[in-house]
Amino acid sequence: MRAIVGGQLDGVVQLELKERPDPEPGPGEVLVDVAHAGVNFMDTAAGTLGATRGVPFVPGVEGAGRVAALGEGVTEFAVGDRVAWISVWGSYAERLAVPVANAVPLPDDIPTDVAAATMMQGLTAHHFVNEVAPLNAGDTALVHAAAGGVGRTVSQLLTLRGVRVIGLVSREEKVPVAKAAGADEVLISSGGDFIDRVRELTGGEGVHAVFDGGGASTFQPSLDVLRRVGTHVWYGPLIGEVPTVNLFDLPKSIRLSYAVYSDHIPTRELLLKHTSDLFDKIRDGKLHIDITRRYPLGEARQAHADITSRATTGKLLLDTGLSDTELSDTEPSGTGR
Repeated sequence: MRAIVGGQLDGVVQLELKERPDPEPGPGEVLVDVAHAGVNFMDTAAGTLGATRGVPFVPGVEGAGRVAALGEGVTEFAVGDRVAWISVWGSYAERLAVPVANAVPLPDDIPTDVAAATMMQGLTAHHFVNEVAPLNAGDTALVHAAAGGVGRTVSQLLTLRGVRVIGLVSREEKVPVAKAAGADEVLISSGGDFIDRVRELTGGEGVHAVFDGGGASTFQPSLDVLRRVGTHVWYGPLIGEVPTVNLFDLPKSIRLSYAVYSDHIPTRELLLKHTSDLFDKIRDGKLHIDITRRYPLGEARQAHADITSRATTGKLLLDTGLSDTELSDTEPSGTGR
């Protein structure tokens, strides 16, 4: 099979398309022909991955495809089933051994590419909105990177709850994208210069919650726009340094959260429950997963360059070239779904 392999050359991480041995499914695993692998900002932290997983390594943690073989003891799936998965390293490949605990079956009416694009960002946003900061109708939230994959999904899920959304974007051309995802007002900001404008939009009271993936540069300004007992949902450890917090320096009584993704799906039962809710919303037209850029598997390096440039919106996918007839009984979605 072919896979994207990360290595080091003079201390610089290189991503190359190489031939690798086909994996074998172990007990409790399924071998999957990968159709699509999701590209996430965390995948670009290749140096960190190399340090923790060893070099060479294959990036990627999510995707979707079709079951090609079953490992010992697997009864939940059959050969030919379409599946999506999450938190399985090595997803930038044509074949992957996926633990059943990390896999979900795909309903006939959910396209394979949409499922691949939903897993990490969709479940992350679902965790934020339903567990970490479950706001009520009439509340106001500030969403950073509101035109990005997580930001767009957070905005849509908040809107479904009747929450007023103030979106932050880095460029003028991203404003209509954020508005289409449900943002009531959209501010352009490339750092922490949004405090006065958010306070003005909230009558000086501040917001009930901030969903902040902006890293250290936006951490303090996000605290400053919270109202009393507001919630700061911070998820930016891959962008710059992690801020140090002195509790006595907090501006008011607030809730501060680093939302650990895995806490949302500690069991397969919860993984199935939460993905089912997301698929229901997609099916009903209440949630739109926007696949805005697609790349052949061999162009992973370009995909990483694009996502780190902050110029992209929505979800990026790597496609292996597995044909539609090999994949599913449902038509694949087009770009921009």
